[in-house]
Amino acid sequence: MQRTSFSDMRCPVARSLERVGEWWSILILRDAFLGITRFDDLQASLGIAPNMLTRRLRALVEAGMLERRRYSDKPPRYEYVLTPRGRDFRPVLVALMAWGNRQFAVEGEAMQLIDEITGEVVEPVMVDAKTGVPIDRSRHTLHAGPAADERTRARVETYAQHRALQRAASDTSSP
Repeated sequence: MQRTSFSDMRCPVARSLERVGEWWSILILRDAFLGITRFDDLQASLGIAPNMLTRRLRALVEAGMLERRRYSDKPPRYEYVLTPRGRDFRPVLVALMAWGNRQFAVEGEAMQLIDEITGEVVEPVMVDAKTGVPIDRSRHTLHAGPAADERTRARVETYAQHRALQRAASDTSSP
């Protein structure tokens, strides 16, 4: 079965998934953030088949998330290091970790984000870079951007209508 490509969609979520939407890709990026960059080490960490790891690494290099660097000539060996685009994925991984800890870690948190100055566990939140205000559903809403196509505009309009109905319902239910 042929996989659908999202590369031509004007949706930033779809285009992001085109690059990292396969679970092995996200786990490879997680390991690269942890400093695991060599093929054999990635394979051991992930328990992934070599042919699958080769395909995922090639795709991440082609997407500009990782750079393939030679670290040994005899035999030729490579490591896969994060590019600036790959490093920019860190907040997504931190958000996935925090969400996973809140929603699925019934046995307790297996990974935590720690403030290296205070030593305290950090609970990440998304904030507006300009104001520092936490992103909140009641204050912030999605709108179609200048490059949105008709599908995206229709999707966002449906979202706006849904939010308006929710607000109207909550206004009539409050005393």
